[in-house]
Amino acid sequence: MAIALLAMAVPACRNSDRTDDWLGTVAAVANPAGSGSRFPHLVATADGAVLSWLQPTAAGDFALRHSSWRAGTWSPVGTVANGDGWFVNWADFPSVVPLSSRTWAAHWLEQRPGNVYAYDVRIALSDDAGTTWSAPFSPHDDGTPTEHGFVSLFAGDGQAMSAWLDGRHTAGGHDHAAGGSGAMTLRSAVLGANGVQAGSGLEVDERVCDCCQTDAAVTDDGPVLVYRDRNQHEVRDIALTRLQAGEWSEPVHVNADDWKIDACPVNGPALDARGTTVAVAWFTAPDLPRIRLAFSDDAGRSFGPPIEVAHGNVIGRVDVVLLDDGRAVVSWLQSATNGAELRAQPFSRDGKPGPAVLVAAASVQRSSGFPQMVRAGDGLLFAWTDSTASPQVRTAFARLR
Repeated sequence: MAIALLAMAVPACRNSDRTDDWLGTVAAVANPAGSGSRFPHLVATADGAVLSWLQPTAAGDFALRHSSWRAGTWSPVGTVANGDGWFVNWADFPSVVPLSSRTWAAHWLEQRPGNVYAYDVRIALSDDAGTTWSAPFSPHDDGTPTEHGFVSLFAGDGQAMSAWLDGRHTAGGHDHAAGGSGAMTLRSAVLGANGVQAGSGLEVDERVCDCCQTDAAVTDDGPVLVYRDRNQHEVRDIALTRLQAGEWSEPVHVNADDWKIDACPVNGPALDARGTTVAVAWFTAPDLPRIRLAFSDDAGRSFGPPIEVAHGNVIGRVDVVLLDDGRAVVSWLQSATNGAELRAQPFSRDGKPGPAVLVAAASVQRSSGFPQMVRAGDGLLFAWTDSTASPQVRTAFARLR
């Protein structure tokens, strides 16, 4: 998905029957990611955002780097770690996540020899806001040469935590389709500076979709985790679970899409939370491709009817941000005449849409990964990989009105 900014084209994408003008001009923002950078990850902070990305080095390996955005300025670049045995993948990308003002967590994937789909999650912690990092460790202790990835990092009960897709029961098979040797599971663990603090963590769900991203957020009632479920009939709908008193709740489906598909769509859900309000956006295709959004007012215990964001020529790769006024902004990729477009649009809880905004023009390529969107100060910050020639992380910003 090579993307070029189209700030001047934004007004043409606004709905003609709009009742408000919610977003200012989308403007390109220079960032410190160098040539060859790829697969950005954005996280909102109290005063801005943290951008992380993979950067090839002169030594021929990759480094996980990060920079903070505050009041329109990027901080000096920091490096978490680097290595030449990393698993680098367009959909399963690293992250750097502030869990508090001082405690940060970061993750990347490390390849095991002999099998392209055998790799481990590696995590490092920082207690000085990303200046220095602990020695890396894995949140899982199964030791199997299988897939471990699609990580979410979050804070729970004052502790650093992680959740990930765990292939310990798949016998090393790449079980994207039905009939594999075992099911992919979803697991979580509390993180300590020297590794997992309590045993091998928790099994959250015994059967999930194999390569769709997970996402986590913290509500006033504790952390919530969203992912693509998978039942024995190959129905792969979006599910959410809540962490309370150290245990994950029975998952609830955000909506009964009843999407039966015999292969992983590589298109995970996105989540945001404020107080006890939760918004989930996702891609589904039970009849035709659709982008949907649902709200919960009780910290994810139940959800209202889904809101149809877009359908037809949609690609997915969604993100979502809750605004101060209670609306949720959804971003997604949509096919266009000359490729694709990255769009963003706000929706109220009753389904009323605001004007759609064209953020950037795109062409679909796996090497471009997943666009990112967060609330940063008084606006929205966007990040993506431009892979028209050499990969390059691009960013753009627009003020909320």
